[in-house]
Amino acid sequence: MNHGIVESETGVTLIAGGPVLAQDLRAALALAPLLVAVDGGADRALALGARPVAVIGDLDSISASARASLGAVLHRVAEQESTDFDKALRNIDAPFVLALGCLGGRVDHELAALSVLVQRRAQPCVLIGREDVIFAAPPQLEIAMVAGDRFSLFPLAPVTGRSEGLEWPIAGLAFAPGGRVGTSNQATGPVRLTMDAPGMLVIVPRARLGVVLQALRACSVSTSP
Repeated sequence: MNHGIVESETGVTLIAGGPVLAQDLRAALALAPLLVAVDGGADRALALGARPVAVIGDLDSISASARASLGAVLHRVAEQESTDFDKALRNIDAPFVLALGCLGGRVDHELAALSVLVQRRAQPCVLIGREDVIFAAPPQLEIAMVAGDRFSLFPLAPVTGRSEGLEWPIAGLAFAPGGRVGTSNQATGPVRLTMDAPGMLVIVPRARLGVVLQALRACSVSTSP
């Protein structure tokens, strides 16, 4: 776990500046009740009637009105070597993070957020989109998928692994960006993955968010010292 600006014993909802529906924010907060904003995501939160307990980033996107309203909880991280999403995620110590506003907007922001998922894989974080949830595959994952569920794998680094419970098993396959990917696979029931190296993203239907959280939290407990 990280030790930074926000420490919580419950899940954290992280809101960025991309599209976020009010019902999606309510649903995330029901699971992860502490709200943190990524820079300009503070404006998005306020527009939806929510006040973050912290705003983290280089603070170059937040409006003057949001800055005035939230001045006491603004946390500026001045370096420019990382994205604001990275600045926020690495400064959150929580059992898990649900991130909204990272998908469905600017494609360059989406790609950067996906890269951060892999870089900060020790912090369980799930990106929530309109149709999908996305997370970095831990070394071992057991997840209660339902037969017929879409189960996509997308590599951000060269990686191999093994699977049980997929229509098309991955053993013996070499995944790589610009090479073989594993999108549009399908679960035949509960899925077990073993990855030989970091770098794989898992993309499943949004309806499976609950079992994703259960699986990631079980992984986190099993690897705790």
